[in-house]
This record gives sequence, structure tokens and C-alpha cells, in this order.
Amino acid sequence: MTNTPHNTWPTLPSDDAWFDTIETFHLWSQVIGKIRMVNAVWVNHSWSVPLYVAPQGLRTSLVPYSGPNTARHGEAFELTFDLIDHRLELTTSARTRLGFDLEPMTVASFYDRVMALMTDAELPVTINTTPNEIADAIDFPDDTTHQHYDRDHIHTLWQALIQTDRVFTRFRADYWGKASPVHFFWGSFDMAVTRFSGRTAPPHPGGVPNFPDDVSREAYSHEVTSCGFWPGNRAAPPMFYAYAYPTPDGYADATVAPDEAFWLADLGEFALPYAVVRAASDPDAMLLEFVESAHVAAADLLGWDRELLECHAPFGADWWRNRAAG
Repeated sequence: MTNTPHNTWPTLPSDDAWFDTIETFHLWSQVIGKIRMVNAVWVNHSWSVPLYVAPQGLRTSLVPYSGPNTARHGEAFELTFDLIDHRLELTTSARTRLGFDLEPMTVASFYDRVMALMTDAELPVTINTTPNEIADAIDFPDDTTHQHYDRDHIHTLWQALIQTDRVFTRFRADYWGKASPVHFFWGSFDMAVTRFSGRTAPPHPGGVPNFPDDVSREAYSHEVTSCGFWPGNRAAPPMFYAYAYPTPDGYADATVAPDEAFWLADLGEFALPYAVVRAASDPDAMLLEFVESAHVAAADLLGWDRELLECHAPFGADWWRNRAAG
């Protein structure tokens, strides 16, 4: 495996082998994410369900156990995709550490092994086995179709997530108002960060495949601007995106930088190819310009009180960095 410098945006493949692995890992991540979801206390806008970028891969963060073994309530655990040593690791507050190697295997086999891992730790769980946000989905125990795992490809995806997490966190820091963590949603398989105006929004129409409409409506119960990174599929390359809910009139015609950004009418969002950002002389600056300009355009059209909600100066991310440096 080629080591990627920590400050380098990696090249993302676009061949069939890349998407074979992405599709399989997407489903594996749903198994892990659903275990977190059924145990964690629900937090508004589904903030209790995502995964997070970690120094060694992707993790659930600390999850309080609330499953059928009531004798173990009060304990906690974390599940981690270690994408350096390529293992799934379960760590519990009862000092249990279990895991298995990540290698090519069917989704059905991965599901069985994860469930056995939780049982061996005396933390048995039951999850809904139908994948979310995927049309014509195959239940996890029956999926012998998706079985690809390329270590280099997954390592490369993780490196891209590290870079994206860093820039999105910088974007989040310049906001006084309510803002989400930077988190990785296993349903849609993308990294996102969201800003809120504090005002309620019209009910979301729902209609997402294998996803409850009431969850969609709760997620979009308030006005938002949101941006994210999506690693692509066989029909489209990896992209950064930005949108608003509700979509304000005139948003499609707004000026959003850089020039390479474009409007996707079928999705109602702006997009910027990952490859364009990676090739830029300053990828961080280009990505920040994209997400900030998309936010400003939507916030102005929606009439947000930006002076109240934003904090570029004197208290934004640069202020804290300079203060900490003395």
C-alpha cells in the first residue's frame, strides 16, 4: 500500500473495482450504523446514528448498550473499521476487545460475523436487516452478491474523508447558530455538515427508498443549508455538493464559486467534482469557497440573519487559532 502524505488529497479511482468495493463497504457500514442506532439515545436530525472519521478509519463513537441483555445495561461499546490494519474492532467498557479481519466476504457473511461478535461480548443486538436509502435492496442475511473489498481503495477513501473532515470542520467553526457535527451517514454513504437558521421549514415530501417519511420530515423540520462529500457511483464520479432546504426561488441561478461548480436540477443542489478540488493549487481554499458561497447564496435568498448567525470575525476559527497561539 502506498502511504499518502497527511496533507495530500488522494486520487480517487473510478473503475469497476472501486465501485465494487464502495458498494460492499456501504452495506457493511449500514450493519455497523444500525447497531449504533438501535442502542443510542435518539438525537434530533438523526445525529445519533452516523459514523465518524477516526485516526485509524471510521468509528461509531461511544454507544451505550440498551439491547436484550439487560444485565449489561450501563455498559458501553464502540465499533471501529480499522482501515490501517483492516479489521473490524469491538471495544467495550467491560474491557472486552474482539474483532476480525476485513477481507473480501459477502454482506451476509459480514452480518453474521458482526452479530456473533456482539453476542460473544454478551451484548447481543437485533437490527432491521433491510438496507436504507437503496432501491431494490437485498436484506443483509440474504446478500451474497456484494463481496468485494480492496484494501487500497478503502484506504484511499478514508484518506479523502480525513481531508474533507478537516475542511468541513473549519467551515462549521465560522457559525454561531446551530450546526451539525461533521459526520458520515451510512444510509446515503456521504459525509455532511449542516447549518440551521432556527426557523421551521415546510414538511419534507419524503419518498426516499427504504427510509421512513417521518424520519425525513424530522431531519428537515427546520431550514438548513448543507454541504457534503459523496464518493460516487457507476453513473457519476465523486462529488462535493451543497443544497438548501427548502430550496429558495432563484437558487439555481445563484453565483456559486468556483467556475467549475454546476447546478444539478434533478437533485436540486450544486456540485463540484472531487477531481477538480484535488487538482487545484489550493484544494482547501477551493472547497471552502464552494461551500461558503453556496451557503451565502441560499441564506441570502431565504432571508437568514447572517450577521447574527455567522462568526467569521472576531470569534471564528481563525480567532481561536490565533488566540491559542498567543
